Amino acid sequence: MIDIVLLGFLAFTALAVAQMRDLFAVVMLAGIYSLLSASLFLDLDAVDVAFTEASVGAGISTLLMLASLKLVGRYERRSRYKPTLALGVIVVTGALLIYGTLDMPHFGSADAPVHQHVAPRYLEDSMGEVGVPNVVTSVLASYRGYDTLGETLVIFTAGIGVLSLLLVSQVTKDESMKKVPADMQQQIILRVVAKMMLPLILLFALYVQFHGDYGPGGGFQAGVIFAAGVILYTMLFGLSNAQRVFKREIMELLTAFGVLLYAGVGVVCMLLGGNFLDYNVLRHDPVHGQHLGILLVELGVGITVAAVMITIFFKFTWRTVKHKYIKE
Repeated sequence: MIDIVLLGFLAFTALAVAQMRDLFAVVMLAGIYSLLSASLFLDLDAVDVAFTEASVGAGISTLLMLASLKLVGRYERRSRYKPTLALGVIVVTGALLIYGTLDMPHFGSADAPVHQHVAPRYLEDSMGEVGVPNVVTSVLASYRGYDTLGETLVIFTAGIGVLSLLLVSQVTKDESMKKVPADMQQQIILRVVAKMMLPLILLFALYVQFHGDYGPGGGFQAGVIFAAGVILYTMLFGLSNAQRVFKREIMELLTAFGVLLYAGVGVVCMLLGGNFLDYNVLRHDPVHGQHLGILLVELGVGITVAAVMITIFFKFTWRTVKHKYIKE
């Protein structure tokens, strides 16, 4: 019943997003959609996925989309044409996808192939082979290490793409560095509470980073939480104060360093006589080698995610100041 109710809310929210022309309302509904998705994942016992969806979808993505509204305006222009052909393609594609699911096993069926081969192997053997209590971390960082490296490269590529698109002049950067939002200067209580909460947010991010072997968490979630804390401080106290610690040049270098750290672990494994990302050769005991390898690659993921998110927000901040200056 809970799953049906959540799915109903998801469908209703998606239809509302499609009908809205107020982009601010769309962003808010998108955050609600992500939060509902996280609740559904949590009900399905996918805690790590729920953690990621809540922090990325309902958290950092909402902030970045709100920053984008400063550049594109609040209301969507109505289309002057009827996309009949596009609608037809979507309907046909959707029908084919639904038809393709008819041959799939029933949802939750114990006789499904995934429950007969892959899942039992991970659940029964991961503790002996990897030695990490959190099976999700074992799968993502060890058994599926190639895929996770690819995901990290996707995040790095996305960051490079945004940096290329949002080119900002040095004059605009200097102007944005001097300014603190006027409305935020008056929010004394909010600024004081943020100063108290920021160390806890960053400490929690480190906990999620290094406790992912034993509970929900890991590099992706920790990187987003850390970036959210820095973005909160930037919104309340201005870009200049934030960049005294998180300098632009260092953030851009860290975006590449995290990927290099991840791939470098694989190269070291090869130099020690093993396969790429075969952590067993990193220590005399294969299980200890798995622990060390997972720790390093997860750290690389966290560094890249945090640096990319912070750099993107800084770019949006500079671009917003430039856009406002041009309008004035």
